[in-house]
Amino acid sequence: MKSLRSTILALGASALLLAAGWQLGASYERSMMGVEYSVVSGSGDTMIDPQKADLSALFSVWALLQRTYVDPAALQPGKLILGATEGLVRGVGDPYTVFMPPKENKAFRGVLSGTLEGIGAELTMKDGIVTVVSPLKGSPAEKAGLLPGDVIVKVDGETLQGLTLDDVVDRIRGPKGTNVALLVGRADAPGPLTFTIRRATVSVPSVESKVLTQSGAEIGYITLNQFGDHSTDEVRQALLSFKDKNLQGLILDLRNNGGGYLNGAVDIASMFLREGRVVSVVSRGEQTEHQDVSGRVIVPDLPMVVLINQASASASEILAGALQDHERAVIVGMQSFGKGTVQEVIDLPDGSSVRVTIARWHTPNGKDLSKAGVTPDVQVEPKPGDAANGSDAQLQAALEALLHPAANN
Repeated sequence: MKSLRSTILALGASALLLAAGWQLGASYERSMMGVEYSVVSGSGDTMIDPQKADLSALFSVWALLQRTYVDPAALQPGKLILGATEGLVRGVGDPYTVFMPPKENKAFRGVLSGTLEGIGAELTMKDGIVTVVSPLKGSPAEKAGLLPGDVIVKVDGETLQGLTLDDVVDRIRGPKGTNVALLVGRADAPGPLTFTIRRATVSVPSVESKVLTQSGAEIGYITLNQFGDHSTDEVRQALLSFKDKNLQGLILDLRNNGGGYLNGAVDIASMFLREGRVVSVVSRGEQTEHQDVSGRVIVPDLPMVVLINQASASASEILAGALQDHERAVIVGMQSFGKGTVQEVIDLPDGSSVRVTIARWHTPNGKDLSKAGVTPDVQVEPKPGDAANGSDAQLQAALEALLHPAANN
């Protein structure tokens, strides 16, 4: 069988980036150095032989459409085949196992470069309801006021009943400079809210860093927005830029980080840990592959806090879970999303791809985070009005945890 390009992903938060229309998460790669090429094949009795499968219904419907459909010109074979393939994959019943047509696959491949087009929000489907996981930092969605937990009720005045998450994404996505109207339900609002959002090019910086001063102490602060193409190098440079500072501690902010490349999570964990396991990946047949630190430690002893919230997912949970299990950092914030499966993305010859769940991952202590996510050592909810007045109760709690560690014991 022809060798096809495959990328292995642990997709975070079941989150689709509306800017690109497809899911982001923590990617697990067989090679820590990059995407590998693999042969997609099966062996033995574990595979279903297509020659023995009863495909008569599929071919009967094909012939029926060709014979009776009112507009024969609309029966384009390419579109019919794409639709049938998408339905085949959807029939698995796993929200993380999906088919991506060429256009969406191309957009997906560009997501981790950090430049997107759309409104810049992450969605998931919970109990048949389309819910906002988080707006991307600086995105049109964030500026318009969308919040994690918001429920999308209508798009441009049309209800979403019976639509898949992909269908909703297609309705919201569109050319930059155009508007989309969203009717949104919010738990603490008296009624539905309407947002008119202008689509735009969304630039997502992977890493932002600065030094905070609190009670005369200097604290290094790094915000990691995603585990993208350049995130590992950017975190390394941020840490090295702190070398000439007299820091009393470090805060790594993973809030609203839906994930990215898992090898990035392993490499970044290695900057804080001298030794030990970062994550274990349990695949079909209970075969387990362990990912340990790389040995490229930079700050193994500096007191550290990791900030997480309900939109921290996948690679973020892998990193936070590893640092927590090794007692390297205090985890502050809210329970993370809880995402513990691994997907492989396989490019097909026509430019489309199939994303298939192939494994589950566990923290160093064996926790399956898909059941509960990462539990903070210090649980802090954001205060109402934080965003409006520029305050941040969770960040303040992180600073207190560094400056007064005894209070958290």
